[in-house]
Amino acid sequence: MSLHSEIFEQPARLADLLSTQRKKVEDIAQAIHAHDPQFVFLAARGTSDNAGRYANYLWGAKNKLPMALATPSLFTYYQQPPKIKNALVVGISQSGQSPDIVSVLEEGKRQGNLTLAITNNSASPLAKKADFILDIQAGDEKAVAATKTYTTELMAIAMLSAAMSGEEARWDELAQASKWASSVLNQDSKIAQAAQRYRYMQQAVVLGRGYNYATAFEWALKLKELTYITAEPYSSADFKHGPVAIVESGFPIFAISPKGKVFDSMQNMLKHLKNNLLAELVVISNSLAALELAEVAIPIPENIPEWLTPLISIIPAQLFAYYLTLAKGYNPEKPRTISKITETH
Repeated sequence: MSLHSEIFEQPARLADLLSTQRKKVEDIAQAIHAHDPQFVFLAARGTSDNAGRYANYLWGAKNKLPMALATPSLFTYYQQPPKIKNALVVGISQSGQSPDIVSVLEEGKRQGNLTLAITNNSASPLAKKADFILDIQAGDEKAVAATKTYTTELMAIAMLSAAMSGEEARWDELAQASKWASSVLNQDSKIAQAAQRYRYMQQAVVLGRGYNYATAFEWALKLKELTYITAEPYSSADFKHGPVAIVESGFPIFAISPKGKVFDSMQNMLKHLKNNLLAELVVISNSLAALELAEVAIPIPENIPEWLTPLISIIPAQLFAYYLTLAKGYNPEKPRTISKITETH
């Protein structure tokens, strides 16, 4: 099993998760409603932290839940955890092994809060500390760079949002996710060829906003851990406030800009980068107007609702990072200095 094959597993994994875990997710949603938490206190690291960024937008927008991101070092090194009252405490970790994430759930439970683990290991230390376990069922992920565990974490977060909302139409939209994921994988050879253009690239900026703020961080992470370039993620709004000064002619900008509430804002930024600053654009979008600005245009299906675009837009980004790694002469199966499971305290 390779990184490439695990990227291609994702449509099936998304479909399986939806079909096997809906009842479990609805039970968890019912328990959340019964406890009536006033906010969500969420802990995660690495790729799972980017999944948490998606939850931050989705559960806030669709479920009206205020979100707070935990500071795990307060629970471990400082041993001075904040007061957590009337919260849903969520830990997201594909391995469930990181002691600092476990400590957040443990303390949250000690203070009388409902706890939930979203993990690929239902027997992990994180799962053992949780009131509820949402198993993302991604299967064994051998590659160091997480791909299918990330998209199944996003699917689990989206399913829980749909269940908490009680809107059947959102389940119908979720049922299309596997099909949309399969369709973007058809661009495999095109993306392989496009990545060659950037084999000498040493730095880039990755832009996203709204739900795809998470995608910007995850794409940048994949570029850093596999290709070793300096890839910095930004909200397009934050990028405008100073960092845009680094852009000069030919500077590579990667952008995730699907249609939705933040599209006009992203489009204005991309036009400025392209027309005024002469940046080099790689764009993932389902808008022809956005794709026409790009040197490398990567389309996603037109009819994806904005709240589900992060599940699909990251897949061509994963392929791009994989093929850029090969173009640079590196081994995508053995990125230097990092391992599959990182335990932090």
